[in-house]
Amino acid sequence: MAKKKVVLAYSGGLDTSVILKWLVNKNFDVICFIGNVGQKEDFEAIEQKAYDTGASNVYTEDLRRELITDFIFPALKGNALYEGRYLLGTSLARPVLAKKQIEIAQAEKAEYVSHGATGKGNDQVRFELAYYALNPNIKVISPWKDREFLSRFNGRSDLIDYAQEWGIPVTASRKKPYSEDENLMHISHEAGILEDPNHWPDDGVFSHTASPKDAPDEETVIELTFDTGIPVRVVSLADGTEETDPLELFLYLNELAGANGIGRVDMVENRFIGIKSRGIYETPGATVLWEAHRDLEGIAMDKEVMHIRDMLIPKFSEIIYNGLWYSPEMDFIMSAFNKSQEAINGKVTVALYKGNVTVVGRESPTSLYDQDFSSMEVEGGFDAEDSRGFINIHAIRLKAHNLVLHNRRPYNWREE
Repeated sequence: MAKKKVVLAYSGGLDTSVILKWLVNKNFDVICFIGNVGQKEDFEAIEQKAYDTGASNVYTEDLRRELITDFIFPALKGNALYEGRYLLGTSLARPVLAKKQIEIAQAEKAEYVSHGATGKGNDQVRFELAYYALNPNIKVISPWKDREFLSRFNGRSDLIDYAQEWGIPVTASRKKPYSEDENLMHISHEAGILEDPNHWPDDGVFSHTASPKDAPDEETVIELTFDTGIPVRVVSLADGTEETDPLELFLYLNELAGANGIGRVDMVENRFIGIKSRGIYETPGATVLWEAHRDLEGIAMDKEVMHIRDMLIPKFSEIIYNGLWYSPEMDFIMSAFNKSQEAINGKVTVALYKGNVTVVGRESPTSLYDQDFSSMEVEGGFDAEDSRGFINIHAIRLKAHNLVLHNRRPYNWREE
């Protein structure tokens, strides 16, 4: 009888290595999928470890460019910011990974997919909702919600014992007292000692950004060019370095912003499942892009469109955070954002300095800004006397409110 195929999202760490062997021992034909979304890993070593642990086939896919063009840049169009602070680095990487995993499952004619996300976190939701949205008939094996798996593995020590029993190499270096998730957009640090919301992380926690105290003592000035809301060019005004390829542009911004200590966020957020979580994030390049993009909108976006779009940002961010990238509500809101970005073209000059992103200039061929209209010194084509009627009209409801407020008495329906 042929074994049932399962495609496992595999990182090479303790959890997914144990899950791989556990599935093999349950008589599954396990195909491993390793997604390169910009994490600093030895992918050849991870691939070999998967084969050594029992995988029948391993796919290692470079998804960095797709992550940028199909997920990060669309999120930028809507200025996605969860709970006003988090730039959604982990959330944006999950749908590109899930998409490729489903594609591999279809190519391999696999009935199942599997992942190593825990039963308390957001990632289990993000992966599984994406799986079902992309293939409604897929079957998901989620070990950390499986009674048999949970009865066998109560914690890390049980995983280590199992790995040793089956000859799975366990990393010898001391485990950090917190967990990390890394991709091209950011790195997150959470759990362990960081679960104490009052614990002050030392500089050893941070790996993608220099401490602002140690950042250069002079500004790094760059010029960013946008076309329909998408960054298409970055130029250093100091040495003329220029990048136009999306991947190289993003890598260069990460380098510059990281060196200047930009993109650190320490916050307590609300997970989708209702648990509060403390997370420390480093998102250097994206922080610069978000600031520059928002500033360009100030000169090139219609006021009412901007205000309506801003009302949608919290919902848009929540959709991404909750793992609903492949949903009808995302299709709807993204079409609105795409429309809003049609005229967001131009250049933004940005100064990077000791953790700060300061926009110092902007220009746009689609600018709605008229210097003569705006000037306090030049009358231009604006008749100041028109403002008298404008104010009078808007004052009508305020006057009415004042009259009602000061003449109000308790309503007695018996007097009617």
